[in-house]
Amino acid sequence: MNKKNILTLGLTAALTLSLAACGGDSAQSAAPSDAAESAAVESAAPAEPTVVTVGVVGANNGQWDTVNELLADDNIKVELVEFSEYKLPNEALNAGEIDMNAFQHKAYFNNECESYGYDLSILGDTIIAPLSLYSDKISSVDELKEGDKIAVPSDPTNEGRCFKILESAGVLEVDPAAGYVPELKDITSNPLNLEFVEVEAANTASLLPDVAAAFVNGAHAVDNGLNLDDAIYTEQVEPGSDNPYINILAVRTADLENETYQKVLEAYQSAETAQAILDLFKGTYIPAFEY
Repeated sequence: MNKKNILTLGLTAALTLSLAACGGDSAQSAAPSDAAESAAVESAAPAEPTVVTVGVVGANNGQWDTVNELLADDNIKVELVEFSEYKLPNEALNAGEIDMNAFQHKAYFNNECESYGYDLSILGDTIIAPLSLYSDKISSVDELKEGDKIAVPSDPTNEGRCFKILESAGVLEVDPAAGYVPELKDITSNPLNLEFVEVEAANTASLLPDVAAAFVNGAHAVDNGLNLDDAIYTEQVEPGSDNPYINILAVRTADLENETYQKVLEAYQSAETAQAILDLFKGTYIPAFEY
């Protein structure tokens, strides 16, 4: 082999080794770059929100859309769990099946905790839902007649509330010693001998065709297309810490200081949520907090 051929082979071998070396460096340097890209994509992906389940009664809860909008910056999302009866959300909360509930006033809450030994506490105030008397047959309580039937919620606190409302309307008198929650036995004067039909609160509206009048709680009034303009008499209530009919957010006592739940309360007790309540429910619900 002459010198020229040897030189050519040497250059070819050197070039091949050089390209191989360059190729190896490229592959090795690409790997960290790919890993960095993958890590960047993963870090850019939004984290799953912290979900808070809230038990409610009734389907009209549009103010929670505003609450969720306000919670978005904290990556918190409220999911509502609908119950058909008042007795269920506290049971579910105490059992740890939901995180909090928002359906009841303080008088009902206190009675439930005392009756069933629930270890629950009030996180904060939400709304007042004035209790109203509706009728398909009369337009004023003055038109009630001897022996008329009135449908009332069967739970003790709301039934007693109805008796107090009828007292304020001049229809009944109740024993003042019974306080905010008088029972049937505490009625001291019933000049018209009115008869009270006790049913689950969700069902009073359905009895309107069969009774002279029916008390319908705020959530169920909204669900049944009733508003304050339809009522023949409405409870007069004002916000205040001593009002037993202010609705609340309730949690397990151990969760009172939970930072996430505190943020949910803050979002609910905001000017934005208050305005949503006023716009959506037109007096059927009234904000019961300062904003």
